[in-house]
Amino acid sequence: MTPLVSGFSKLSKTDKIKWLVEHHFNNDQNAINVLTTYWNSDKKLQKLHDEFTENTISNYYLPFSIAPNFLINGKRYTLPMTIEESSVVAAASKAAKFWQNRGGFKAEVLSTVKVGQVHFSFTGDQKKLQAFVAASTAKLISSASHITNNMEKRGGGIVAIELRNKTDELDNYYQLHCTFETVDAMGANFINSCLEQFAKTLLVEAREYTDFTDQEKDIDIIMSILSNYVPDCLVKASVSCNISELPNTPQLSSYEYAEKFVRAIRIAEIEPYRAATHNKGIMNGIDAVVLATGNDFRAIEAGAHAYASRNGKYTSLTHAEIKNDIFTFSIKIPLAMGTVGGLTSLHPLVKLALQILEKPDAKKLMKITAVAGLAQNFAAINSLITTGIQQGHMKMHLMNILNQFDATEIEKKHLVNYFKTNTVTHSEVVTQIEKLRS
Repeated sequence: MTPLVSGFSKLSKTDKIKWLVEHHFNNDQNAINVLTTYWNSDKKLQKLHDEFTENTISNYYLPFSIAPNFLINGKRYTLPMTIEESSVVAAASKAAKFWQNRGGFKAEVLSTVKVGQVHFSFTGDQKKLQAFVAASTAKLISSASHITNNMEKRGGGIVAIELRNKTDELDNYYQLHCTFETVDAMGANFINSCLEQFAKTLLVEAREYTDFTDQEKDIDIIMSILSNYVPDCLVKASVSCNISELPNTPQLSSYEYAEKFVRAIRIAEIEPYRAATHNKGIMNGIDAVVLATGNDFRAIEAGAHAYASRNGKYTSLTHAEIKNDIFTFSIKIPLAMGTVGGLTSLHPLVKLALQILEKPDAKKLMKITAVAGLAQNFAAINSLITTGIQQGHMKMHLMNILNQFDATEIEKKHLVNYFKTNTVTHSEVVTQIEKLRS
């Protein structure tokens, strides 16, 4: 059993590693070597990384890739993507290449409003509470002016404050449902600061509200926090072409391809088991761009999956249809993203990623990111309804298997050539390596 440790956060990075290796690796020097190998030789850069979060002992690297040839609203982009999964970047690039000669991707931001809530308990008259909040709204907003001034200068700020009665679901539970415009910032810190100010002002105003009884003046604030469910921070992306421009093979005509594609999407719309994997594939593309640009992929994931369940059943985030011989494939997804604040101005690779995208504002980044998800989904469905997903994925995964067995460059060359005409499986790779080495 690992011993209890006190004051761990105050230890130096070296002493943290010593403690870890002593209690988890039997003082194995190799563990120390692995951890320190990933330290950056640039001490200033390493210090920057150390200060991103707490108790850092090393860096965890992910591949930083690019996917070229994305034509979005008539402009060509190269997308930075940070992801460890094989075939994701290749699939996105393949989809981009396919659609660049068919009009490219179209994308538009539908809305950019974000949400935060002050959750509280109130045991008095509901009508009096409604009147109180209506009378206090201006005071709530003005009390946060020291927080909102700079945001307002950039065109953002508080959009609205609304009382919501949730007592049917939880006794005495109400909330201030607040909406915000944060322009090019993701805005989490801004929103949370405003909400905490609203909570303080709410308590002060309640104590001075003459229509409340003493009991009603005693509002109990539970918590004040932004929501990662942002159904009004929406972006839509789409591709379309005449059916005749779709793949045409001896196995599937263009029309059969379109019908099969639409049916595959329809399955994801009605079947939650399929929808979960379907949407995971979409998020492969989205998360990779989100990570590369220093945004919060956990928040994006939470918002996307909540949106997929908004009608009471988990469903596909993409939609496909055939109308008048035109095939259309689209996605509508909430993406609360920013291009200022957070890591966007600190992490050197994030800065580089935003430069690759020609320093987009938040709306443009939303469009680009939605397109990455749509492209990824198109590539996945294309594989599923034709060759199957494993053919391409396992060939991309082949190198990972070979590296697990420390294959030499000569062995890699031989086996890559062998598997051009043979099915890649872990057991078959092992068999062929053993044959070579014997």
